[in-house]
Amino acid sequence: MNPIKEIIELTKKLISFRSTHDRPEEIRKCCLFVSDWFAVHGIEHRCIENSGYLSLVVMPKPDYTPVLLMSHLDVVAGPGQLFIPRMEGNILWGRGSIDDKYAVALSMVLLKEILAQRPGADSNWPVGLLITSDEEIGGKQGAGKILPSIRTDFGIALDGGRPGSIVVKEKGILKIRLTTRGKSAHGSRPWLGKNAITALLADIQAIMGLFEPYPDDPGHWHRTCNVGLISGGRVSNQVPDLAEAILDVRFTENDNPDLLVAEMQAAVQGTLVVEERAQMLVSRPSSHLDLLLECCPGASLEAEHGSSDARYLTQFGMNGVVWGADGQMSQHSDNEHVLVPSIELVYQRLLQFIKQLDKTG
Repeated sequence: MNPIKEIIELTKKLISFRSTHDRPEEIRKCCLFVSDWFAVHGIEHRCIENSGYLSLVVMPKPDYTPVLLMSHLDVVAGPGQLFIPRMEGNILWGRGSIDDKYAVALSMVLLKEILAQRPGADSNWPVGLLITSDEEIGGKQGAGKILPSIRTDFGIALDGGRPGSIVVKEKGILKIRLTTRGKSAHGSRPWLGKNAITALLADIQAIMGLFEPYPDDPGHWHRTCNVGLISGGRVSNQVPDLAEAILDVRFTENDNPDLLVAEMQAAVQGTLVVEERAQMLVSRPSSHLDLLLECCPGASLEAEHGSSDARYLTQFGMNGVVWGADGQMSQHSDNEHVLVPSIELVYQRLLQFIKQLDKTG
């Protein structure tokens, strides 16, 4: 079968698995489908389970690969019809089409094609795969647990960018819980209590003063804060004595996250706790990046506001980038899709990159 057609057919099959985190059995079925595919094609691989999350590792040596392609099988939730893949012209629609099941399929077919061109006993193939199932919830049990035990000269997370855009920086993340406490009273006599929700809103306003407003320029690059969740109160006729908000803070290399947290705490009356912290992806100059740019004429190096498992490369001292096909920024939306010509472009350029790297040693 033509490799691109095989990638599309595999992607369709993967989309049909409702591999969302409220359906862990579907994530497992999806992972085992990929494992069975490797077995059918005689490709040795390992299934690694951490805290119930399966990952698939396919490498020339147990602990080293020159290039590591990273992708993930878990997706965000959505209506049932999103898990019925459909082709319209050169566009493949469906949940996971761009984030990130096309990348899993591309990695599988690419590795199969590379191995088919090498002697049967040759274990020095130049690329390995890491396919995880928890990227959408932080990647701690997949990339976060597996990357420390392996080595690679260059990682490529096929989970962002575009054929003409290679991401070399992704913002870091702070997940912050802000809590305010008050005093309960009857809603008809609010002066006898202290409203925790009112205090929370005042604290949020104070925190937002530490962040620049969002300019019209889409190329802006500065820290941001999103108020993602707010909770407080039990009934409408009672002054609430407790309120909480979850804040999603993204920071750049121009920020000191510890100092930023201290400034936020100093600005509020409530209690501020950092519940999660994720490092930035920061790619270093390298011959691998130079070669990838040679194989991608006209491509530019970009910074991305979002985040991916590629941040673990930086965290564990490895180098790498984020790159991939074009989904026209439809990730996580009800019109998620991927442009098939961009899949073919990434496949051909990645194949050229790996062959050239293999040739030069």
